[in-house]
Amino acid sequence: MTTEASQTPIKILIAEDERDIRELVGFTLTFGGYRVVEAANGREAVEKASEEKPDLIILDVRMPKLTGYQACEALKGMEETKHIPVAFLSAKGQESEVQQGMQMGAIAYILKPFAPEDLLAQITSLVKNAGVARQ
Repeated sequence: MTTEASQTPIKILIAEDERDIRELVGFTLTFGGYRVVEAANGREAVEKASEEKPDLIILDVRMPKLTGYQACEALKGMEETKHIPVAFLSAKGQESEVQQGMQMGAIAYILKPFAPEDLLAQITSLVKNAGVARQ
């Protein structure tokens, strides 16, 4: 997906430790017109977010090195990334976990499993609702 002001694709960082899921999400979003950057753990997500300056970050909740929650906390504490919208991706949909993610500043909590077309629709909606646009 591109913004109307420019034809630069919106960049999304997906952090997911399970390679198959990470690749499925990456392929789905690329097919939807987004530029995708991948990270295999929470620490890598924080590093890549700082380097790549994505427009949206999707964090799996349960990852090695830093959990999604820890990565979100680190990202929200850094000047260069604190403004980037974050969504969590998790197989755990317990109300307490969803509330924890939202209290940390997440704009959404996406549950696994998901159909690729549903994920793409959710991400497109998040991008529009969050006012994400390329700088």
